[in-house]
Amino acid sequence: MAPKLFLTGGTGYIGGSVLHTLATAHPDYDITVLLRNIPPTFTTTYPRINVVLGDYDSADLLAAHAAATDIVIHSGDSDHEPSLAALLSGLRRPRPSPGYLIHLSGTGIVADWQDEALLGKLNPKVWSDVSSLGEIQALPWTALHRNTERILHAEAAQGGGQVNVAIMCPPDIYGRGKGLGKARSAFVPFFVQEARRVGRVFYYGEGANTRSWVHIDDLMRVYLRVVEAAVAGGSAAVDFFNGNGYYFAGTQEHSHLEVARVVGRVLHQGGVIEDPEPMQVNLEQLDLMLKPIMPGLSRYLFASNSRTRAERAESLFGYRGEAPRLSEALPHDVLDCLH
Repeated sequence: MAPKLFLTGGTGYIGGSVLHTLATAHPDYDITVLLRNIPPTFTTTYPRINVVLGDYDSADLLAAHAAATDIVIHSGDSDHEPSLAALLSGLRRPRPSPGYLIHLSGTGIVADWQDEALLGKLNPKVWSDVSSLGEIQALPWTALHRNTERILHAEAAQGGGQVNVAIMCPPDIYGRGKGLGKARSAFVPFFVQEARRVGRVFYYGEGANTRSWVHIDDLMRVYLRVVEAAVAGGSAAVDFFNGNGYYFAGTQEHSHLEVARVVGRVLHQGGVIEDPEPMQVNLEQLDLMLKPIMPGLSRYLFASNSRTRAERAESLFGYRGEAPRLSEALPHDVLDCLH
């Protein structure tokens, strides 16, 4: 019998890419996706995918579909506790075999954006998804995504009772999304937006703050292996989930200044800005950026460190970056933002 999968976030950058990856690699899977609205070409692109109309506040709907499925892939709002609670309640209902929950988080949880002394500087701390897991579980409640990760870690600590848990924690992502909805990640569009507004690419402090990166194609390889492990069942519940189910996915790291220089060259060559060289901004200028979206977002995106090592995936299946590096793909991503 084909495994049953229930996906959320199916038109998002990551969720849409997950849906496309699974539908392409495993057309035999019985996949249902939660959508607020159905994109015009969705049914012709994915004729075998079942659609349920709803949103993250449709608690009864989420619980019912989680109860009726083998694997839930929650790629929507990482911090939305009601939807997570609904999915877990459905997965906990009596079933012939344990269910699986694969939840999207992010390396924002280890970013140092709330420490003003580290903004714009290189933080030597590099986090491992194996050896640093205890530190991650002990992070303060103010850390990004901590509100939902604490729930997931508590569930995983039960060691594979009714629900087996995996937490996907990607860094900054580049490359064009594979789905029918959102095609771009957050960093590049926001940075290009602010560079166009102020007329220059920019950095704060030394611009030495460094973040890990992954191409969307490489991230999908991690997702695919974790989903396939859930489908296989058996020892995979021990090897890939719960205490062994926390996944970073970075394949490289770059300082903000390195990224700004590449973006500056592309925008200058495209006639968008006059000077390709990055300029230094002060804290007041930085804090005004993206403030209407979320106060502090500019500190997180443009001035913080978030350095991680994907040691778990490397150990389990030899994970390495195979997609184009950021230096190769970034110009395409920047140009994509201009169209």
